[in-house]
Amino acid sequence: MKVSDKIVQKLKLLIESNNMQVGDRLPAERKLCEQLEVSRSSLREAISQLTSTGMLVSKVGAGTFLQQLPVNWSQNQIVDPLSNLIDEDPAYRFDVQEARLILEGGSAWYAAKRATQADLEKIRYCYDQITHFQSLGDDDKASRADAEFHLAIAEASHNLVLIQMMRGLFDLLQFNVVLGRRKVYTEARRYDQLRDQHFQVMDAIERHDPEAARNAVCGHIEFVVQQVRMIDEEEARRQRASRLNRI
Repeated sequence: MKVSDKIVQKLKLLIESNNMQVGDRLPAERKLCEQLEVSRSSLREAISQLTSTGMLVSKVGAGTFLQQLPVNWSQNQIVDPLSNLIDEDPAYRFDVQEARLILEGGSAWYAAKRATQADLEKIRYCYDQITHFQSLGDDDKASRADAEFHLAIAEASHNLVLIQMMRGLFDLLQFNVVLGRRKVYTEARRYDQLRDQHFQVMDAIERHDPEAARNAVCGHIEFVVQQVRMIDEEEARRQRASRLNRI
């Protein structure tokens, strides 16, 4: 891959990680060079490439603006096929949880090292939203807040690739969270445990303790996997017992 193509990819990742919308103005050239760690000439070449495709438009004296959103490759090539697999066989959700261990463990580690005050405030806001919507009994909004909490941690890692991966997988992550919550959140005791686990993750990031943050988020995900498996087994036993009683 040519250097200019690599910069184009980095620029696309930056646009997506900042959740830019059509019509938004790109940061100033000097700031972009610092964020992408590239020279001005290389950046200008990348912007020229994206302008020729119609994704960006430059206005004299005003700056460069986003004209089209980047194609979300991960949504088309990863999320949709995986969502179909989970629809066909719910057991695939455990593969999602295993992938989360790898992806979110690393995200939490870097978030603890790099999170800014604004990042910490966003993570805490998402944490409070989970509690708020759970208290109202609004499972849909609580599930979204739960997924947003994990996404906010990835954003706090300030790693463009991790952020892009988490953003691309957000719908799948939320779907996975909904499945887990339907089972694990059915008991108040389990809800208290999950709330405490979320707090431990947040607290470790606020204390800038990478190992504690990674252990906390991985422990949280492993707990959900264990609880869902246990609930599935209990349901299967009840179904077998019910069939035996009808014989």
